[in-house]
Amino acid sequence: MRRIIISAAAVLMAGFVTAMVPTVVMAAAAAWPKGDGDLNNGKKIFTEGKGTVPACNSCHGPEGLGDDNMGTPRIAGQFYTFLHKQLEDYASDKRTDTTMFIMNANAKGLTEQDRKDVATYLASLRKKGDIKTASGKIGPSDLEELKAAGIAVGLPHKGKSLVYWGGNDKGIPACYSCHGFNGMGAPPIFPMIGQQRYVYLVNQLKKWRDGSRANDTKGAMQAVARKMSDEDINNAAAYLATTSFYSDGNLHTAYDPAH
Repeated sequence: MRRIIISAAAVLMAGFVTAMVPTVVMAAAAAWPKGDGDLNNGKKIFTEGKGTVPACNSCHGPEGLGDDNMGTPRIAGQFYTFLHKQLEDYASDKRTDTTMFIMNANAKGLTEQDRKDVATYLASLRKKGDIKTASGKIGPSDLEELKAAGIAVGLPHKGKSLVYWGGNDKGIPACYSCHGFNGMGAPPIFPMIGQQRYVYLVNQLKKWRDGSRANDTKGAMQAVARKMSDEDINNAAAYLATTSFYSDGNLHTAYDPAH
């Protein structure tokens, strides 16, 4: 009888924990900054542009997942506060676009409210589940395809070591310490860098390293990148571009949408 009572209690407790999971996930998902701009206007600018400002999707792709051939980043699903900051930094020339050389003019061509609207729309594109390539591999970048095109691609397993433990012999801190598990982001300051475009990650780390990008908080990224070799950069980018936000056996991440 005692054994039966204990088993029943265990079942009740398991049921209680299971029932609590959606509530916890919903609460964590609510912490992902989404913005309060006009979604419809943000979507219109993204798909159609405004005035002299071209549609965002002309460079960032129809789903906002970026393009390795153009060097443009994935912007869909990034959190609002980071997206809005980048647009404001472009508008005020705190950040210079050295990829397509148009973001400064584009940001200035939008009103302050427009920039909020676009950031709000892009943040709303966050969906549960990993982004996958057409071949079914995780991430928007296909590393094998990039290799075939002659692009230097790092080794994800070596990159994982840098992301999680850093490079102690060089004083490189772990990406995890600021950007969270597998680079999923730590709002409101540290952006999602996991499942970002490989080419963009490599280019930005090199720009942090040479100082051509300097809009980081307290120069943190510049300090990190200056300690990284090209090999370090390629390896870290290879892991981050193709990593999953889900740990083994876990069906949820802290920031999954409630739906």
